[in-house]
Amino acid sequence: MIMSRVRLRALGGEPLTDERVRETVVATARAIAERTGVMIGEVRAEPGAITVTLGVDKIAAMGFLAELRRLTNAWYENRCGRSLWGGEETW
Repeated sequence: MIMSRVRLRALGGEPLTDERVRETVVATARAIAERTGVMIGEVRAEPGAITVTLGVDKIAAMGFLAELRRLTNAWYENRCGRSLWGGEETW
């Protein structure tokens, strides 16, 4: 079975030290996997990043990560008024 590990890292600070932020990011990753039928092997949240192991190839995993970034950034910007992962210019 194909497995890919991808990581989304905040450009500054450690936003996932906040319990609500961390739980929301992890729950969003699990929800995306459930909605898309992707097998999720491991989700590891650290103070400044989330690492997800998925049962898909690297290209699909990058798409998953882009969706995770998009959804969690929108939620965080609405809540805190700033970007969670960094501005669009960082892509």
